[in-house]
Amino acid sequence: MSASPRESRILQMAPWFGEEERAAVAEYMESGGWFTEFSKTREFEQAIAAFTGSPHAIAVTSGTAALFCALSACGIGPGDEVLVPAFTMVATANAVLLAGATPVFVDIHPANLCMDLDAAGQAVTERTRAILLVSLNGRAPDMTRALSFASRHSLKLIEDAAQSLGSTQAGKALGSFGCAGAYSFGPLKIISTGQGGAVVTADEKIAQRLRRFKDFGRERGGVDVHESIGYNFKFTDLQAAVGVAQMRKLAWRVERKKEIFALYREELRGAPGIRFLDTDLAEVTPWFIDILTDRRDDLRRRLSEAGIEARPFYPPVHLQPAYRWKGRFPAAEEASARGLWLPSSSFLSDAEIGRVCAVIRAWAGLNG
Repeated sequence: MSASPRESRILQMAPWFGEEERAAVAEYMESGGWFTEFSKTREFEQAIAAFTGSPHAIAVTSGTAALFCALSACGIGPGDEVLVPAFTMVATANAVLLAGATPVFVDIHPANLCMDLDAAGQAVTERTRAILLVSLNGRAPDMTRALSFASRHSLKLIEDAAQSLGSTQAGKALGSFGCAGAYSFGPLKIISTGQGGAVVTADEKIAQRLRRFKDFGRERGGVDVHESIGYNFKFTDLQAAVGVAQMRKLAWRVERKKEIFALYREELRGAPGIRFLDTDLAEVTPWFIDILTDRRDDLRRRLSEAGIEARPFYPPVHLQPAYRWKGRFPAAEEASARGLWLPSSSFLSDAEIGRVCAVIRAWAGLNG
């Protein structure tokens, strides 16, 4: 692996690009490519499809675009309601609005911080057409049960797997269970193309709709017959050159992420006031290292004083100023108030993790 970036201050998260990505970009530029989406994007899509075990992968401009395209390709639009967890990155709900549908918030389960399927059953109405299931930080509810729930209520199951590339359940990639699944390649994801996303699906018809939808509704570039409404969410071959190089590192990063989480958990074992969520590292690849603590803001200040960056959990979507949704979702609100993401970059050394944990142990009143 290429050398990792190093700073005296430990960031909560940072992208990791090296000589391989620089060489890939230089090689592509020397090839005389047009930079826009072409054969290198196909190569990147094939790598995503192979890694996730999905027949089709379609690269787009962002994770939000991936969600929007997935919803639209699955037939979700104006007049429809979509079940969305109250605790997620706001892009999940925003994509529903972008599709013209209405997000209906559902509380989460405290064990995994993902949508509570029992609560979801209470939120279904005659207008509900889909469940947008977020596998938060690589964890997911029972996907067999989720599929059964969707089938029982005649809903499309669409996966927001933006934080879950590399995570599985029963050996199957998260993102590949529903009619479509969306990944993100933003700057802080396990692999990055700066911005970017992809939709995976096993459905040939959905894949065809996705490819048309992201290219103005036409069959292919240069053919100005538009069979349906579509937009411009095409990827670029320049990004894809970076993405292909990043994909070659993904298997190693998956294992390193698991090692990092395991080391944090061991170093902080028994620390008063610190709780880790139950995490099966045989299948979960944690995107961020997440802990829960009643003194979240105090711990964050102590870490900052020591030159260590940490990030609070998202505010619940229903409490965001952009939404101001009526109603209470207690589990989402509690997790948001107590959750903290610790430094989580793939390039963190064991020594740096030890430094972070030493500060936390001292804060918690542990010696040594």
